[in-house]
Amino acid sequence: MHLNQTNHHKKNILVVDDTPDNLRLLSAMLTAQGFEVRKALNGKMALTACQMVLPDLILLDINMPDMDGYQVCQQLKADEKTCEVPVIFISALDDVVDKVKAFDVGGVDYIAKPFHGAEVVLRIENQINLRLLQVKLQEKNFLLQQALDELKASQVKQIQNEKMVALGQLVAGLAHEINNPISFIYGNLQYAGQYVQDLINLIEAYQQEYPKATPKIQQIAKDIDLNFLITDLQNLISAMYRGSDRIQEIVLALQQFSRHDEAEMKRVNIHEDIENTLVMLQHRLRETADRPAIVVVKDYGNLPLVTCYTSELNQVFMHLLNNAIDAIEGGVGNGEWGVGNQFLEEGVRNGEWGVRKQSSTPYSLLPFGYAHGKPTPQIRIHTEVTDLNMVKIAIADNGPGIEESLRSRLFDPFFTTKPVGKGSGLGLSISYQIIVQKHRGNITCTSSVGQGAEFAIEIPIEQQER
Repeated sequence: MHLNQTNHHKKNILVVDDTPDNLRLLSAMLTAQGFEVRKALNGKMALTACQMVLPDLILLDINMPDMDGYQVCQQLKADEKTCEVPVIFISALDDVVDKVKAFDVGGVDYIAKPFHGAEVVLRIENQINLRLLQVKLQEKNFLLQQALDELKASQVKQIQNEKMVALGQLVAGLAHEINNPISFIYGNLQYAGQYVQDLINLIEAYQQEYPKATPKIQQIAKDIDLNFLITDLQNLISAMYRGSDRIQEIVLALQQFSRHDEAEMKRVNIHEDIENTLVMLQHRLRETADRPAIVVVKDYGNLPLVTCYTSELNQVFMHLLNNAIDAIEGGVGNGEWGVGNQFLEEGVRNGEWGVRKQSSTPYSLLPFGYAHGKPTPQIRIHTEVTDLNMVKIAIADNGPGIEESLRSRLFDPFFTTKPVGKGSGLGLSISYQIIVQKHRGNITCTSSVGQGAEFAIEIPIEQQER
């Protein structure tokens, strides 16, 4: 009765028994059935033999001196290399307790002495066939898991591409639509200002040429408070100029953020990209009913121009800053935030935040500013060039932090710690793909519950040719 093997490989059987006659009998019987047989007279020899050549199955006697079969089996199962090898116990003991113990320590079968050759071969064949099926099942499970991971990655990439295209078109369209009327307003403001100044000059000339105005003119001038009107009108024109300048800055930031027509790598100023992203998020940084305004502390290093996919890197900045704001809003909140913006700014000027480079402590875990005994909502952005010729950007918040059990899954697709409806679980996964796979960098999270979180990304200054 030979084993019907699919790979035509002679299965390696290790027979362990302290009785030489039993070894010879089992060896001759199994060799005749086409197995490759090795022999060991005690437990230590058996363990050594397994380390030298991994057997496909072990026939293990229970009653042996120094180290019995149970102890040998326990050591085999404790070793990652040998734990999957099936062990069949053979013993003259046929007590139920002995059989139970054999299975408890990891045995797959039990043969009582005196044994019959056909029974031994059949049990061996069954266990080897079972092992082959297990290996095939594991391989299929691995392939299925690999396919699932690839499918998730493909879904995330597809969603990212669609979001990038949609966002780029939306932002570019808005920027274009806003740019036209604001250009019209800004262009005409120059003439409006000149016209207003001409009218003011005319009024002042009338006042000089006709210092004694008629009662009606005097009454109108009093009613409209002419002197205040002239002064305030000039201020209004200046304010409109400043407002138009600000709108043009926002439009430029929108255009630079989207960069929908720039799919190739190019050298960019990382700090400009961060600033453009902050412009996009100004509405979320402002004071709300539940908290004061979020203070953004910038600790920018001296960075060179960095070669990258700028629009996709902007997406990473957007995801990380949005997550930091979400953490702050879901953290202390509910009136527990302080309002120490001025305190924090003074702290920055005094150098209290500029200790990152000399410390191994994550930036987010350094002392945060407090006002009136309460923490102030704050995001800190730190950039530097590392010793490995990489650019590092760290974005830290002083929200509630992230539990250790969750940090290992942060970059998994569709995993989110936010409430239902608040997040899709794609932001960090997309960021991981952009940084690690597309820019050959790395992204990490350092956090301590109650001490906020820091996400740090590192990308090469120059990207090698693929």
